[in-house]
Amino acid sequence: MSAEFIKIHPENPDFRRLRRVVDVLNDGGVIIYPTDTIYGLGCGIFHPKAIERICQIKGVKPQKQNFSFICYDLSDISEYTRALNTPVFKMMKKALPGPFTFILEANNNVPKLLNNKKKTVGIRVPDHLIPRNLVKEFGQPIITTSIRDEDDVIEYSTDPELIYEKYKDQVDIVIDGGYGKNVASTILDCTGETVEVVRQGLGELEEIS
Repeated sequence: MSAEFIKIHPENPDFRRLRRVVDVLNDGGVIIYPTDTIYGLGCGIFHPKAIERICQIKGVKPQKQNFSFICYDLSDISEYTRALNTPVFKMMKKALPGPFTFILEANNNVPKLLNNKKKTVGIRVPDHLIPRNLVKEFGQPIITTSIRDEDDVIEYSTDPELIYEKYKDQVDIVIDGGYGKNVASTILDCTGETVEVVRQGLGELEEIS
């Protein structure tokens, strides 16, 4: 059965359409959705079978994949991470919502499947109303992992209709929130003495540090 293709306005998301996506997430579904950077592939963080499906789609082993997840805002982050030091918290407050992924020390609330041997977790609060409102309605974070394109020139798929054609037999819902960007988030590792840029993406460290 093909996935549903749901158009949701990025600046004024329709509540009933968001609820439809939340129902699918509650049933352990896998969705594709827009962010402030690229389109993401996701599910609820407490649905191990859905996480395994995402790993199959991406061709990775769950234990080897460093998953990040989306929170609604900074107040949600303390539920899943160990106490943040003041400079990191200040940086996150300045950067979020925005195109950054912060790697932090995970606490025991992070499911075992996500909490790899390194005991870290990536946290995203995108500057985009669709994923943030989804998480708010859903009542828990959703996984975020990027959809790569096989094209050598364009690393990420930006057209939701093309994404739908490619993934409609592998996921449950594809949200059309308009064209995405083709630059991913900047990943910052905040677990050491200094903040390290793991991947340079759309966000600039100089602007928030």
